[in-house]
Amino acid sequence: MTNIVGIDEAGRGPVIGPLVICGAMIEASKEHKLKEIGARDSKELTALQRERLFDEILKLVKNHKIIIIQPHEIDIAVESDTDNLNWLEARKSAEIINTLKPKIAYLDCPSTNIAKYTSYIEKLLNIDTRLIAEHKADAKYPVVSAASILAKVTRDAEIEKIKHKIGQNFGSGYPSDPMTQDFLKKNFKKYPEIFRKSWASWQHAHQAGGQKRLGEF
Repeated sequence: MTNIVGIDEAGRGPVIGPLVICGAMIEASKEHKLKEIGARDSKELTALQRERLFDEILKLVKNHKIIIIQPHEIDIAVESDTDNLNWLEARKSAEIINTLKPKIAYLDCPSTNIAKYTSYIEKLLNIDTRLIAEHKADAKYPVVSAASILAKVTRDAEIEKIKHKIGQNFGSGYPSDPMTQDFLKKNFKKYPEIFRKSWASWQHAHQAGGQKRLGEF
């Protein structure tokens, strides 16, 4: 019996909200069942399809772990001279592997240097797990597709929680979204905990807001 884990994330790019990383574990002999229920890269699915698959995936997998990384932790990594978002994701991936203890772990690699990324994770592991890190692994391995769906549905739910809490709709949270851009300009200071302040879009809004206030003064 060989347990395999797929690891993927949702929410690397948004200026609002958390980054979610998920690991889904299943017996290798049963991985085909994930494909049979329609698990594939979450970006190819509608929100309704992902939500339906979320529960079906949880019934099939042997175990899973979801890590929600809040904006302030992302900012610490991005603004560090010795850290970055890739290494933060790598550490969380190692935490997932150490918790689930699979024989093989398939990772959707965010780094252009796959060998260096893999080596970084290997040094953090306390178990003997074979790592297979590839670009677009979520489109190739059903177990990574399953992780991508769990991560995406969780991230979307976290965004809805934020909208409910502040009573405002800010769109997707991505800098390219006009609704997010408008919300950011008007509220960059009002809700500091929901923004990634290390993002250029937040810093531009902050600078523009500060200049406006000085001019008005």
